[in-house]
Amino acid sequence: MNHSTELSSSEEMAPEEFDGGTAIACVILGLSFLVGVPGNLLVIWTILRHVKQRSHTVMLILHLAVADLLVLVTLPLWIYSMAKSWVFGEASCKTIVYIINACMYSSVFLITLMSVERFVAVRYPFASAGWKRKKALNKVLLLLWTVAFLISIPVILTQVLGEESGEYHCLYRSYTSESQELVCVLLETLVGYVLPFSILVVCYGCLCSRITQMTFKSKRKSTVLIACVVIVFAICWTPHHIGNILSLIVLAIKGSYRDKADNLESVRSTTAFIAGAMIFISSTVNPILYMFAARSFRSSLRDTGIQKLFRHISSTSPGEGSRELSFVSKRQTNQTSSSHCLSESKDQMDILMKMCENNPS
Repeated sequence: MNHSTELSSSEEMAPEEFDGGTAIACVILGLSFLVGVPGNLLVIWTILRHVKQRSHTVMLILHLAVADLLVLVTLPLWIYSMAKSWVFGEASCKTIVYIINACMYSSVFLITLMSVERFVAVRYPFASAGWKRKKALNKVLLLLWTVAFLISIPVILTQVLGEESGEYHCLYRSYTSESQELVCVLLETLVGYVLPFSILVVCYGCLCSRITQMTFKSKRKSTVLIACVVIVFAICWTPHHIGNILSLIVLAIKGSYRDKADNLESVRSTTAFIAGAMIFISSTVNPILYMFAARSFRSSLRDTGIQKLFRHISSTSPGEGSRELSFVSKRQTNQTSSSHCLSESKDQMDILMKMCENNPS
């Protein structure tokens, strides 16, 4: 059976290298847990408790925080298993990895949907106002989570416990054939990275020239904030998917260029620790970005900056489309009223003139 690893490749490392890598990974994961769990809990609590009118963007931020939190709460188990061994059984290994993969797919989809919503709100504000009125977001979110859990099913079939020196580690995937490995890795790379990242590039490529021209300063702020979330996503996920691409290349050339395939596999295995840790970091950074963005909104201890930030986003995304729509409608109404008054005045003047002509003094 073919074995490949998601987070590490301990079989191919010397014991001292594995111990050093494990220590670094445990420190990174520990910091991610200590920072990310309170941060995402704060985001969830703030939105549910203090933001009554929630725009589409704020709802997507809420779901993103939930997905990140579900990933981060599993970190103590991973830290313990990496320092010691996995003692929770194979069923729990499969279940936890399955939930993590589904939440990570959901995070990617949510960030992509957030960017598409930003694009529509900025480029087509009237369409975004219509999208808000249709209240279709709940259906979209249900579909998004369903797809994420469905395409994560291969994890249940391939995730196994790997034994080394009498200790078990929940870090390995077991494939029945090279074709199965190729399909699983290719699906994860295309659906979890290439397709979403292509959409992100197109959306923000089209928005670059418009951000500085935005009429509403708040709309510009929220667009830049979502852009920062996208950039962090790209930085944190790219190493992992580069490893997947290297795995695909190894599968393709293994029969003809054995030495080169071994060298590429060694590079992938060496960088697996860093790539795995950065995936968890991506679930930690978003609340920090919100905190930085909220600094200019802080006014008092009772009304914190992050509360005002989310309220501000709710009033401008995609509600700003409604604002622009109401502004234009109001302007048109004023113009119509003015023209109506002018026409009435003109009619009255004509009547007076006729009366003067018919009754000369």
